[in-house]
Amino acid sequence: MRSRFAAYALGKVRYIVKTEHPDSVRRQRDGAFHKDLKLFCELTDFVGLQILGESTLADNRATVTFHAMLVQRGKDASFTECSVFERLNGRWLYRGPLEGKSWGQT
Repeated sequence: MRSRFAAYALGKVRYIVKTEHPDSVRRQRDGAFHKDLKLFCELTDFVGLQILGESTLADNRATVTFHAMLVQRGKDASFTECSVFERLNGRWLYRGPLEGKSWGQT
């Protein structure tokens, strides 16, 4: 999670995509996903990341609950999410938010 946050802050779109699970709906969008990520990184100030908790699930899955402190166009865009990661070929990849466990701006 920390490496993905740092990649967002540095605009490392390739790394973000590389750490996204291949079955991710976002990743299936191909070029649009890259373009959207790049724009998001350019328009966002990544102020901080707080890990609130983590847990291991069955089937090589785990969750990480975090609070990302973001600013976009001078306004708070912070959010909290419980993300699902899956280990595939020895690497932890982002699947998406745990259904019902993503909270918008704070």
